[in-house]
Amino acid sequence: MEIKLIDTGYFYADGGAMFGAIPKTAWSRRYPADAQNGCILAMRSVLVKTSCGKIILIDTGAGTKQLQKLNYYRFFDLIDPVDALLKAGVNREAVTDVILTHLHFDHCGDVTRPYKTTDGISGLELTFPNATHWVSRAQWENMLHPNALEKDSYYLENMQLAADYEKIRLIDETTRLCNEVELRLFDGHTPGQIAPYLKQQERTVVFAGDVIPLAASVSPEWISAYDTFPVTSYQQKLCMLNEAATENQLLIYCHDAYTPCSGVKKVNNLFIRKKEDPDILC
Repeated sequence: MEIKLIDTGYFYADGGAMFGAIPKTAWSRRYPADAQNGCILAMRSVLVKTSCGKIILIDTGAGTKQLQKLNYYRFFDLIDPVDALLKAGVNREAVTDVILTHLHFDHCGDVTRPYKTTDGISGLELTFPNATHWVSRAQWENMLHPNALEKDSYYLENMQLAADYEKIRLIDETTRLCNEVELRLFDGHTPGQIAPYLKQQERTVVFAGDVIPLAASVSPEWISAYDTFPVTSYQQKLCMLNEAATENQLLIYCHDAYTPCSGVKKVNNLFIRKKEDPDILC
């Protein structure tokens, strides 16, 4: 199985929001912030080519449709995932599956994209028209009927076409996309977040999503204020971290602008990231 990391762009999030109850004197030693308390976050996607012929994209980044509405986040260095895939020798029609960890704008914005015809008619199209889009049922329902804390993170236009063309596959429990790719569900940040487990011969690679968005978030108590159910987040992080440490799994951090991935080890009751070379995924 081939795994390639793709950074679709960056944005700023408030450090207090990213680290919740953790004081800045503590988190600023692990993750830098600017004078406005803004932390640079990546929007990391992953291209996976399996031995059985699947071509999978995990998350799509924010796209460009809602940038004016979201200018608070100061997006920059945006990269079209279609162009990134072409550089990897994959055209958008060849993508067989898109795994969406959840449906917040920074993870699924490029499921649909604007287009303009030669007649000047504009609209939206599916970015990956032949792909099955994997979403948890709990997350789909949460997007349709969002709670007050998440409603500004969802845009139906990102997903409506996939539903109209029956390109969405909803899952309710741990599901195998194929022998090498297992989709597990984690709550806390948002209901029914998918964490893909990619099983290579030598080790398992986990796209941790917003369960553990940053290497600085490896400590279970370091819970983002964006997490709607923080106690659940803590419990779910412990589950992911304990297995990662025991099984020597590699975690991909979807938002860390400085540390794309690492292993973790447990020392007494503390979890510490190992230093890893991200080129092993390129």
